[in-house]
Amino acid sequence: MVAVNLAPLEPTHRERHERTYTDNLSAHGARVRATCAWQLGEHAEITPVSGEATVRGEVVYCQRLDNDRFFVGVKIRESHIPWSILRRFVAFR
Repeated sequence: MVAVNLAPLEPTHRERHERTYTDNLSAHGARVRATCAWQLGEHAEITPVSGEATVRGEVVYCQRLDNDRFFVGVKIRESHIPWSILRRFVAFR
């Protein structure tokens, strides 16, 4: 779990910017908890609050939870997510 800022890339939707966390993380994508629904194909920006590199990606799913929260799946555009938390797991392979 990584604390992040989640924001849409489209400037007209900047009010949806929120501080949240990842639920699951891989080198090529992230599952992020959100307070509002996202549409498939929307573009998102995910920035760790620790100050590591921002990654951008495309929403590939949005799962509604029981309490009007959502899990948003984001496929990352870059070849991989360059965050230190993932480098630690690669070292154990």
